[in-house]
Amino acid sequence: MVWRGLAIVALSVGAFASALGVVVARHEARQVFVDQQAVMAERDRLNRQWAQLQIEQSTWATPGRIERHARDELGMLQPDAERLVVIGGDAWGR
Repeated sequence: MVWRGLAIVALSVGAFASALGVVVARHEARQVFVDQQAVMAERDRLNRQWAQLQIEQSTWATPGRIERHARDELGMLQPDAERLVVIGGDAWGR
């Protein structure tokens, strides 16, 4: 009779420990999922920022803007046709 009571207590403790393990595992899984979602949201934010920076870079690097900046802020002028000198016209074609 004592062995039967000890077996029931041991099985009850085992069932409780197993249930507690399931609860802990589910909590950890949820925490990992929340962390993953936060990291993915940060990744998406950084991807959007990267795309915006690429657009900004392409805007700043347009030939018209560079020419306007050279003319207005640096005082550069495009030379007249008679001031242009072509050196080794064939050299550029190689």
